[in-house]
Amino acid sequence: MTILAGLLASLPTLKDYHDRECTVYKLLADVARQEVEKMFADRAGVPQDLGHFGKLSFPYQKLGSVDSLSLFDLDELIIFSYYWQNRSRYRRVADIGANIGLHSTMLDKCGYEVRCFEPDPNHAKLIAENLKRNNASHVTINNVAVSSKAGTLEFVRVLGNTTGSHIAGAKENPYGQLERFPVEVAPIGPIMEWADLVKLDAEGHEKEILLATTAGHWEKTEMLVEIQNSANAKAVYEHLSGIGVNLFAQKLNWQRCRSLKDIPTSYKEGTLFVSPRESMSWG
Repeated sequence: MTILAGLLASLPTLKDYHDRECTVYKLLADVARQEVEKMFADRAGVPQDLGHFGKLSFPYQKLGSVDSLSLFDLDELIIFSYYWQNRSRYRRVADIGANIGLHSTMLDKCGYEVRCFEPDPNHAKLIAENLKRNNASHVTINNVAVSSKAGTLEFVRVLGNTTGSHIAGAKENPYGQLERFPVEVAPIGPIMEWADLVKLDAEGHEKEILLATTAGHWEKTEMLVEIQNSANAKAVYEHLSGIGVNLFAQKLNWQRCRSLKDIPTSYKEGTLFVSPRESMSWG
C-alpha cells in the first residue's frame, strides 16, 4: 500500500483532526503533498495505487500559474475519503464546478452515478480525457454552469489560474489576464431533486445557488460546499438555518455550526457540509 493510499483509508478515523489550524492536519497536509508530487507530477499519467479506490491515472496539467497537484490537497483527500466511507448512503452525486474531473473520477471509482457540471470547454475536454483514461463509465459531463435559474451568463476565465475561473460578478476584483464569454446555465432545482449528494465549488457563485434552494430540496440531499467570502457566508447561513437545514464545518472538525462565526469564509477555513441530519456520518 502506498503512503497516500494509507492516508486516504485513515482520514475518516482522523476526523477530529480535520481543522486546518490543527498541528496534526498540517503534518498530514505536508505528507500528502510530498506523496502527490512523487505520484502525479508526470504528464504520462502512469496509474498510481490509491488503495480502496484502485489505480488512478491523472496526468500533470498546468492550470495557469497553478497546476493539477493542488487538486490533491488534503482538503480534497478528506472529501474523497468521505465519498468512499459513504458508498452505502448515496447513489447519485452531482459534481458542480468539476474543474478537470478529479472528483468525478474518484466518485466513479466509488460506484456512484455522477453528473458533473463544468462551464469551461477547455476543462470539459480534459474531464472527458481523464474519465476515459480511468474507464469511468458512470459519469455524464454537462458543459454548463449552474445558478439559480436556467439561461445564459458571462463566464470569466482567469488565465493565470483557471481553477479560479467564475461567473461574472462572483468575485469583486478578478486578477491578471481574463477571457470572457457566454455560457449556458442549468438551474440548481432539478439537480437537487436528482442527487443524494452535491459537491459544490462555484468560485463565489455559491450564494446565488444556495439561496435558490428550498426546504424541500434538502429532504434527501446533502452537500459539500466551499464558501468564498464573508458576505456569502452570512447570506448562506441565514437562508439555510432559516429553512431548518443543519450546517457542519470542517474548521469545527465537522461539528454543527451554532452561529455565523462557525461558518467558513474562504477555502482557507475548509469545507461546509449541509444536511437535514443531526450529524455528519464518517462511518
